[in-house]
Amino acid sequence: MFVIILKYVKPLEVIDELIPGHIVFLDACYDKGIFLMSGRQNPREGGIILAQANSRAEIDAIIKHDPFYTNQAAEYTVIEFLPSKCAAGLESLIKP
Repeated sequence: MFVIILKYVKPLEVIDELIPGHIVFLDACYDKGIFLMSGRQNPREGGIILAQANSRAEIDAIIKHDPFYTNQAAEYTVIEFLPSKCAAGLESLIKP
């Protein structure tokens, strides 16, 4: 499991122009079952994505397709963790 933290490095006007392409990117990753949850930070300084993938290399490759990445509008921090506990209904996210 991965937490992807985006930090905007360009003005919000630039971010807003990139949002439609970013949504297409997100939707494609949701359709593939990679992204589980996402949203912007409050205050609006970046975003958070919860993802599942086979490896960090896979996540790194996926990020390179995000318009925020290709336009150098955000910096990315990726944290891998191994879930061991979850709320009811999310048990399928815990891998032995």
